[in-house]
Amino acid sequence: MQQSSIGIRREDKNAWERRSPLIPEQVGQLIGEQGLSFVVQPSEIRTFSDAEFREVGAEVDDDLSGCPVVLGIKEVPESAFLPRHTYIFFSHVIKGQHHNMPMLRRMMELGCSLIDYEKMTDEAGRRLVFFGRFAGLAGTVDTLAGLGKRLELQGVNTPFSRVRLSHEYGRVDLAKAAVAEVGCDIVEQGLPVELSPFVVGVAGYGHVAKGAWEMLDALGATEVDPVDLPALTAKGDRHAVYRVMFREEHMVEPIEIGHRFDLKEYFGHPELYRSKFEDHLPHLSVLLNCIYWDERYPRLVTKSWLKQAFGDGRRPKLAAIGDVSCDIDGSIEATVKATEPGEPFFVYEPETGAVRDGVEGEGMLLMTVDNLPCELPFDSSREFGVALVPFVPAIARTDFGLPLEKLDLPGPIRRALILHRGKLTPEYSYIEKYLGK
Repeated sequence: MQQSSIGIRREDKNAWERRSPLIPEQVGQLIGEQGLSFVVQPSEIRTFSDAEFREVGAEVDDDLSGCPVVLGIKEVPESAFLPRHTYIFFSHVIKGQHHNMPMLRRMMELGCSLIDYEKMTDEAGRRLVFFGRFAGLAGTVDTLAGLGKRLELQGVNTPFSRVRLSHEYGRVDLAKAAVAEVGCDIVEQGLPVELSPFVVGVAGYGHVAKGAWEMLDALGATEVDPVDLPALTAKGDRHAVYRVMFREEHMVEPIEIGHRFDLKEYFGHPELYRSKFEDHLPHLSVLLNCIYWDERYPRLVTKSWLKQAFGDGRRPKLAAIGDVSCDIDGSIEATVKATEPGEPFFVYEPETGAVRDGVEGEGMLLMTVDNLPCELPFDSSREFGVALVPFVPAIARTDFGLPLEKLDLPGPIRRALILHRGKLTPEYSYIEKYLGK
């Protein structure tokens, strides 16, 4: 096995994770054009078969010990790490996520290096390798599917009841075609009066939000601005679906009276701002949350708002929340747990804080799948690999045994290097404070 061999590990987070960081066609391209060699761990669930990788010249073997660089997607089990190897995957450690600190400590003990796709950015900080679009696509489909089932249980018949879960379609084109049929039915037959106007709010405008927007395009949704929502509510058109995108200036306002909103100030000093997003909620039928959030920022939907909205037996217009971002106890405070593609929904009961799996129960329906792109494994793997391929040769030919200052890495890879030979790199030294918790 050549020293430049790259390992591709099997994904084992759950039975739904069928993606691959590179697809067979891309592996074959790198073998033929760059002279690299690959060892791919066998998998019974990956959307691309072992035989497809063999056909393009890759070796299929469980043993990745001869591969100094190992590519994956989701978190790696602590028992799977090999000493002094370089791993590239979504580690989910940059916020100090406590559930992944044991994994990070193990990598440090073994002298491993870690490159995180999430931090592969250009000089302006824009991400270069991501699955976000597919999270938005799949999350929109799943949320509409859950809404359709819940309305049906409540005796309200809509075309949304025909929408299936994203993983049942498996491909973007099939999901879009099904959603487009629903849109045509709404135009022709209309929605029940009590659901009109049907307004889908999308919080955010990044890659994830654009995926949601793309699926709403397939539905035939008409774009409106946040300022138009009160007038739209009064109009009540049964034969249309509306979509509205919320940016930061629609979500928060300065605490100080008379102070104007400033995006740069908000990012740097969010404590100077408070949420005003709940002003929009009475006008929305569905909310798709696609924002980046951490504990410094105000929430979009609080438990207290839900308790008030459902008080005294009331049922708000907002019927479902698709928390595509899925930050536990985060911007959607009722997101108290993540779900899986096979059982993506739960109902949060505001009065008691209880949670009921499925779409039945009194309260807010939530979709909180935390690895949505795996529901569209073929398309998401292919697009992800297109973005990753240009960086693979440089990574494969780097000797990560060299001191940090001597590593000859492209800027995006250097910016994503969290661990080097078991030590946090200077940019990520702040994670040290989380390791002992």
